[in-house]
Amino acid sequence: MIRFLLKKRKKAGATASATSATTGSTRSALSTESSANARPLTVDAETVLGLRFRDPALLAQALTHSSFAYENADQARDNERLEFLGDSVIGLISAEAFYGAYPQSDEGDLSKLKSSATSTAALARFAKTIGLDAHLKLGRGEEKSGGRAKDTILADVFESVVGAIYLDGGYAAARDFFLPLIQPSFQTIQKGSTFEINNYKSALQEFLQKEGLPAPQYKLVKTIGPDHRKEFLVEVLVNKTALAKATGPSRKSAELKAAEKALKSFFGKKIKDLTPDTFIFKE
Repeated sequence: MIRFLLKKRKKAGATASATSATTGSTRSALSTESSANARPLTVDAETVLGLRFRDPALLAQALTHSSFAYENADQARDNERLEFLGDSVIGLISAEAFYGAYPQSDEGDLSKLKSSATSTAALARFAKTIGLDAHLKLGRGEEKSGGRAKDTILADVFESVVGAIYLDGGYAAARDFFLPLIQPSFQTIQKGSTFEINNYKSALQEFLQKEGLPAPQYKLVKTIGPDHRKEFLVEVLVNKTALAKATGPSRKSAELKAAEKALKSFFGKKIKDLTPDTFIFKE
């Protein structure tokens, strides 16, 4: 069987092995020339991630953005297929974890928990936390345009890495890698407690509607910085009255932060951050 060695992040040097979760089947480890050649290219990424792949070619592919593969078509495959696989693996791990952790929660709350843990913003944050941004292989144009800091690209490469881990070591290895990343965000939710999970923009609109006010409007005030590091300053208004301003690397993220500021000005400590784009509300 393929074996996947996972170094526990909290215990430097400790390793654990995992076998494929595919029932009744085994997969032979690939010892091709491409795998051997990939090891020198991925050893730093493996060290940073605390991972050791049986087939390093999988990790090399997971770190390869389509822009790099296009410019190096004769020597690189992009990570889009692994991204597709990793997305489903992450979804299953999250669903299983929340189903077991919150037995009193209904389908709606479980779906919100899963969505918040697997959103683009959350996955991009995980990618930065474990250092994937430094090892991502981008094309020259994407590099110049600031692709290494784009949430969509970072979320995609994170999904790709999880897909590669799943293929190399099975479901248990992918779960052991992903769960420690999402657990800290959800430790504030106690089993059996009453809570509400929401997106900042949606929650602000719902709150204003309940108060008989029109939906919020988001106005782009200005952009700051060069194209490859542009910041967007956005203002959220109701009846032409400004509620809050915020900046972000994209207009969407700036709007989200502005909505967050507005809500927290109304509710203060009742709101606790869950992920970059969601929160829990406790009475």
